[in-house]
Amino acid sequence: MNGRIIFVFFLLALFTAMGVQGRQKQWIIGMSQCNLGEPWRVQMNADIKKAAEAHPNVSVVFKDAQNDNLRQSAHVGEFVRAGVDLIIISPKEAVPLTRPVREAYQKGIPVIVLDRKVQGNDFTCFIGADNKKIGRAAGKWIAALRGGEGNVVELKGLMTSTPGQDRHSGFREGIRSSAMKIVFEADMKWLEPNARKEMESALARYNAIDVVYAHNDPGAHGAYLAAKASGREASMTFIGIDGLPHEGQMYVKQGILSASFEYPTGGREAIETALSILNGRQVPKEITLKSRVFTGDNIDKGGALLEE
Repeated sequence: MNGRIIFVFFLLALFTAMGVQGRQKQWIIGMSQCNLGEPWRVQMNADIKKAAEAHPNVSVVFKDAQNDNLRQSAHVGEFVRAGVDLIIISPKEAVPLTRPVREAYQKGIPVIVLDRKVQGNDFTCFIGADNKKIGRAAGKWIAALRGGEGNVVELKGLMTSTPGQDRHSGFREGIRSSAMKIVFEADMKWLEPNARKEMESALARYNAIDVVYAHNDPGAHGAYLAAKASGREASMTFIGIDGLPHEGQMYVKQGILSASFEYPTGGREAIETALSILNGRQVPKEITLKSRVFTGDNIDKGGALLEE
């Protein structure tokens, strides 16, 4: 009888242990997006959501900063107070978001910085493509296309953000050995309506514009619409960055853009890295994503990887 009782208790203990082992730890991730006014950022959130849904033990709380540094700083503080297990942030600007990211990190909450960097090293991991490399590749591609000559309009992204700065400086490096001339440049802050307005100004001032290099595809599309409205689009080449299937790649297929350079969102990689961190595994301080270029010649083949 005693043996039976002991055996029953053994089985109960075993089943309890199996039940505990079978239950996965539930993780809550806070995601602060700098804005949802750009299609690329909408896609980033969608990629994060899709990747997280593959893991039933992962929940993501999304917040939209609406292009407001103070709002995004508050998001980080809210996540800290709520006790989330990890924070993902795609900052609007580096300087204003450095302090809240640092404070969260120093309180022991892992922080993944996605797409745009903050200052210093007080974060767990940065994930993003090499914007300077992409800008440089765009410059070299344009110079080769134009035989090293031509007048360029550069429509820049937000120049207080690291991608805008790198896509600008990389582009200048790419055309440095050519005779390409920047005749007009303006900060359109990543927004298509701003780009169209700035392009209208460029068209009013310059009769000879050969190339428009925009820091994102919406900017390039806005410039194209302005040029088309003035009847001058056929004499220009338009190049953008992002390469989303329903945007940049589509514009290339339609012949609106001559090239779109991919900037991957990193959404899937952010969730993969988050799970590694939460499960106690070491991750690199920086993960650099690969990029492709889409042109009329390779769009049906999935583009071409940028060379190292």
